[in-house]
Amino acid sequence: MSDVDADVLARATWSALVEPGDPVAGTLVATLGAAAALAWVRCALREGPDLSSVEEHHGPLVDADRRRVSRALTRWAVRLPDLDAAGARDRLDRLDGALLVPDDPRWPAGLDDLGSEAPFCLWVRGEPDVGAALESSVAVVGSRAATSYGERVAFDLADALAGGGLCVVSGGAYGIDAAAHRGAVARAGRTIVVLAGGVDRAYPAGNARLLETVVGAGGALVSEVPPGSLPTKSRFLQRNRLIAAAGRATVVVEAAWRSGAMSTAHHAARLLRPVGAVPGPVTSVASAGCHRLLREGVAVCVTDAVEVRELAGLVGAELAAGVAADREADARAARPRDGLDSTSRRVLDALPRRGPADLPRVASLAGVSLGEARGALGLLELGGWARRRDEGWVAVPPARS
Repeated sequence: MSDVDADVLARATWSALVEPGDPVAGTLVATLGAAAALAWVRCALREGPDLSSVEEHHGPLVDADRRRVSRALTRWAVRLPDLDAAGARDRLDRLDGALLVPDDPRWPAGLDDLGSEAPFCLWVRGEPDVGAALESSVAVVGSRAATSYGERVAFDLADALAGGGLCVVSGGAYGIDAAAHRGAVARAGRTIVVLAGGVDRAYPAGNARLLETVVGAGGALVSEVPPGSLPTKSRFLQRNRLIAAAGRATVVVEAAWRSGAMSTAHHAARLLRPVGAVPGPVTSVASAGCHRLLREGVAVCVTDAVEVRELAGLVGAELAAGVAADREADARAARPRDGLDSTSRRVLDALPRRGPADLPRVASLAGVSLGEARGALGLLELGGWARRRDEGWVAVPPARS
């Protein structure tokens, strides 16, 4: 077996041996390498832990570190005899899946930001080039017990993002997650489902058809645990860190005061990923978490796909120019009249929108003297409110009251 194959098999074994996000295992693998770390564990369980080889690479360990390693070995000893990484790879092959490790060019680099809590490998069903898909991606998450408002917003956001070439990442659950995946595939766009269990287990079962649709549309099902693994509460919580690390930004559409989506948002914030939250009715319990994120400054308010793209730093040059033009137009349309004196406002109200009116006519309509009208028109012209045409004056649209 080549060193590359040995590393892949060792990482597959680690993904079955420890629970997701185990920092002791992550540090051990980063220090010794996956295969050498696995051999060290087997030797330690037979003969007792000799930490000298670890300290040669890592540096001196304090007593607290030694106790953590000892407790970890006790946990791992329960599973080690029953591991069958080769069998899990065979099940993946039958699904036409792929096993990705950090040295694979298809590996999503954003996951490396998790440090010692990064996954050892990814079990993938569907499009194997997960890294390429996640280069331009946004995580859209929210409550399972979503309202019709939340599901509509999630669907529309994902639909627009996928239509613009972005990949939508979510967790495949009922509610907001499912609506986001449906919105993405409605545009024949790519979406990635990050699962808490194996990629051969549709969970929840009611979304089995949706998950098949995701794969058929060019998306992927991704997990850090091997095929056959059951989704558990702790794995759902750990799965949230992968969603946060995978996307360029995380958007929470609807979330109660305490929910998994809040966990994802805080993971994203700790990773210095931008976080957005969609506001809901102030009376809605389903949006209380979103409002909490906004109030505490964890998230910024987002209401449409353009704002989400800006949040993620994924606004292209052409789109950015369009956004800037739209905002400039909005600014012109919303020019405040409060800065005008009363005479200028009266003269502005008297100006026609189409055919020009001469100075006496403007003064008569405004009820001011010729001198006052002349002075006001000069100020309005400088401010972009009025324009001279032929021998008269017209208002520059839009002229809002």
